[in-house]
Amino acid sequence: MKKEKKIHLDFVIDKLTNSIENTISGDSFATEVSRLTKTDLKQVTKKNGWNFNWKQEFDNNTREVYKLTIANNPNIIQGLLSFSVKPDHIYMELVESAPFNLGRNKLYEGVPGNLVAFACKVSFQHGLDGFLSFTAKTKLIEHYEKTLGAYHFGNHLMIINTKVAQHLIDKYFKS
Repeated sequence: MKKEKKIHLDFVIDKLTNSIENTISGDSFATEVSRLTKTDLKQVTKKNGWNFNWKQEFDNNTREVYKLTIANNPNIIQGLLSFSVKPDHIYMELVESAPFNLGRNKLYEGVPGNLVAFACKVSFQHGLDGFLSFTAKTKLIEHYEKTLGAYHFGNHLMIINTKVAQHLIDKYFKS
């Protein structure tokens, strides 16, 4: 079996919000995270501006793929997350904001932070104490340390521990 090449993630935490925020009005919108479905794959293609092959992620039986939507608006995907459940943590494979949530003219802020917080929540649900890891591009290591509170373990590996995970969950999930 050939060893999969780890993708160095390059999502930007634009803002840690309480949900996601409209960049024009400043209004906050409650979000829902749910499993990506086969039907959803039609809209998350490279042709539609997405950077990653989400069908490949969806078809990989070692990964779980989730979509972030605004509550009561499940048809418009704001961002996507793919992760693997490891024996002692969750490993984030991919995080991507919808094409309209990227760059200076993005529609919503808070999408990547929301997805990372969800991955932390899943870690707790699996009894992994919120532990999360991902591989970061060199230029974003310091960014993840500052915005998420992640630790650079070395060799591009970023770790989110229990305390940081709980902080992110408290920020995004009021329950």
